Amino acid sequence: MNFDGKVVLVTGASRGIGAAIAQAFAAEGATVVINHLSNEAAAAQVVAACKTAGGDAWSIKADVCCADAVQAMVEQVLADAGRVDVLVNNAFRPYSFDPQRRQLFGELEWRDYQAQFDGAVGAAYNLCKALVPHFRQRAQGSIVNIVSDLVERPVVPYHDYTTAKSALVGFSRNLAAELGPLGIRVNCVAPGLVYPTQASSATREEFRESIVAATPLRRIARPEDVAGPVLFLASHWSRFMTGQVLFVDGGLVMK
Repeated sequence: MNFDGKVVLVTGASRGIGAAIAQAFAAEGATVVINHLSNEAAAAQVVAACKTAGGDAWSIKADVCCADAVQAMVEQVLADAGRVDVLVNNAFRPYSFDPQRRQLFGELEWRDYQAQFDGAVGAAYNLCKALVPHFRQRAQGSIVNIVSDLVERPVVPYHDYTTAKSALVGFSRNLAAELGPLGIRVNCVAPGLVYPTQASSATREEFRESIVAATPLRRIARPEDVAGPVLFLASHWSRFMTGQVLFVDGGLVMK
């Protein structure tokens, strides 16, 4: 896949899955904009890695849950780069995947759901609201939203997180239906447990081993495993795909 001349905005890209996605795009020649919330040093490391990989990159700080901050970020990116071809909504509210310490339904308040909803759907809404007019003007664009295989198989009922990611799938499909006639595609990538990341650092080894045992490919995803499907959905190879969810979990979900 060749992304020479393409501009890609990846949210939450200073670490983990977002960093792996950014570096994969850069390795294919893209100019990558690394969005981050607060860690300037980590973002700078990802920028350096992207340049080493063969692409161009720079970082930009913005809270994706703040509509005004997102609008300012998008305006700055368009002023600096002149265009955006691909948006990857990867950022999400901090979450700890610890089956032993998760909150049960009776322990959750609606505000817990709302926080995750704002971090998943709200952030994607803000980015799409700011960028879709640009995509409409150019009659092209690809949006890839990162969800979770838990929306299909909640092996651990992380109620608030999974409900928010399920809503993001619905958001994506409605957007795909509306924007498809304009040449704009919207798809989702749904990883399983990805290790190591900050969110999965609390997942105990015995649970990871149980996931491995239930997974046909007999391992847990690494951040770079998620990057390939994202690039595929952003490329011309998937030009006749929209509204889809690609599960990236070694066959734990087969659909």
